[in-house]
Amino acid sequence: MADLKLLIFGAGAIGTYIGASLLNSGQKVVFFDRPESASAITASGLRLIIGEQSVRFMQPEIRTTLPEALAAGPFDAALVAVKSYDTPALAQQLTPFKAQLPPILCMQNGVENETILGDVLDAGNIIPGTLTSAIGKPAAGTAVLERLRGIGIAGSHGVSERLVDGFNQAGLHARLYSAGASMKWSKLLTNLLANASSAILNMPPAAIYAHTGLFKMEARQVREALTVMKKLNLRVVDLPGTPVRLLALLMQRFPAAIGQPLAVRFLGSGRGNKMPSFHIVLHGGNQRSEVGYLNGAVVRYGERMGVPTPVNRFLTETLLSLTAREIPISTFEKQPEKLLAAIF
Repeated sequence: MADLKLLIFGAGAIGTYIGASLLNSGQKVVFFDRPESASAITASGLRLIIGEQSVRFMQPEIRTTLPEALAAGPFDAALVAVKSYDTPALAQQLTPFKAQLPPILCMQNGVENETILGDVLDAGNIIPGTLTSAIGKPAAGTAVLERLRGIGIAGSHGVSERLVDGFNQAGLHARLYSAGASMKWSKLLTNLLANASSAILNMPPAAIYAHTGLFKMEARQVREALTVMKKLNLRVVDLPGTPVRLLALLMQRFPAAIGQPLAVRFLGSGRGNKMPSFHIVLHGGNQRSEVGYLNGAVVRYGERMGVPTPVNRFLTETLLSLTAREIPISTFEKQPEKLLAAIF
């Protein structure tokens, strides 16, 4: 029995899912979040929904200042589950408390959060992590497990194995990875597919994969990322419940005549009617997007390694402009030919 005690930064979908799962298995969790989020969760509690089952935790431990949060320790580890665009501010907020911090498990999407945290904290205390399970957040403090896949944790720290044991005790399907950077970049590949394009075009992934030109564009953005990975000497690894190596093979090696029907069948239909995260953010009116930390990361590393990344650059710049309302949200709406002409 691992019996972890975790401090979780951010009670969004990921933080709520992992935290509530740990609580449900008898382990201990303290949340740190903004006062408005803390008030909503304190009022209604935490709720975890898995299939037909639902469990609620009234009055979970949640703190709104770092001294209060750290005083509730000692902790085996902290888990960062904030959006990537909030990581720099969190890192600065944590800096005065560097000596008091436990090892930090970084569960965010993207490949730069560990570096951002490690630059101001102790880099050796930052543990790369990734979540492949699909989680919904219908309300503050509520997490819905939509599809169980699992969690990856880099085995680079002495506490990594205990985290895997504790997470598996909570039914989270965790496993260790020897190469944290390869794990994070492999997850990034999955985050690219039909994500930015779905938001820009206001089209579901199935329709994107069914369009020959758009499928080729999707394959091109993945190939750009794969080329960057090769320059970084990183390999593609399969993630829990996610055959990323097969995905890379599909996008890199297969001709469109073979790859496109497979993408329609396995990538498009597998999502059902759920839209990707960038679409939900843009069309929900949010004026902040993580595209700069996903497609944008491919662009930045491409510049550093001498790899051209025109598709990822266009998708990043266009979606950021749409999100900031610098160009009308209807600019490319349901106009794939216009989008393709602008890129190629």
